[in-house]
Amino acid sequence: ITAEYMGTTSVVVPAMLSSTRRRYYTPAEVAQHNCAEDCWLSWLGQVYDLTAFLIPFQGDALANPILREAGRDISHWFDARSGDPKTMVDPALNVLVPYTPMGRYLQLPPDLPVSNWRNDFGLPWWKDPANCIGALASKTRFVRIINTLTQQEDVLETPVEETLGEIMQRYLAYNAHADSYTCKHLGRVLGLDLTLEENGIELEDEAFYDATLPVNLYYPAVYLYFNDDLTEA
Repeated sequence: ITAEYMGTTSVVVPAMLSSTRRRYYTPAEVAQHNCAEDCWLSWLGQVYDLTAFLIPFQGDALANPILREAGRDISHWFDARSGDPKTMVDPALNVLVPYTPMGRYLQLPPDLPVSNWRNDFGLPWWKDPANCIGALASKTRFVRIINTLTQQEDVLETPVEETLGEIMQRYLAYNAHADSYTCKHLGRVLGLDLTLEENGIELEDEAFYDATLPVNLYYPAVYLYFNDDLTEA
């Protein structure tokens, strides 16, 4: 994944370790899990890992609509108020049936009663909280992490809801000793339990948009100072 900054292109690693559970995930992180062996989807603001659920259904045609959307958001499949699959009135039968332009999928009842459809599976996959691994970021932002000791600079895409401490957990993928640093912005020590905005690092993309400037013209920076060197920024 890349992001442009000041006319240059930087590599942006989603910085997600496979064993890490987060409160929030970015759409880019969800998009990495896009196959039958590693299938994530998001819908209605939550992120779900359906990998284990799909294992018994290998080769089942009803799994295909799910697999085609692996790594994507499928909120349009569901009613936002109830969380149930959307329905429509069948013009021929004049009854409510599931709305499935993508094709009928696993655990969704057929339009007409059939004798071989089993509904003894308990909660359907779209209602089972065991599949939920976290929330989908309502918005993301880019931030530069600059190590003043090594001069290394990395660009991270992060959920706006995450605290600086959670962002630094992401940064561990770049620097395994990130916990040994103090974070500063414009000379101020930042609170790890606060979001970037709560730390006074405003999200300025709307201001750039209003000024007809590209939103990637400037990414705010968090400076890391090794705890033996707390020189003012």
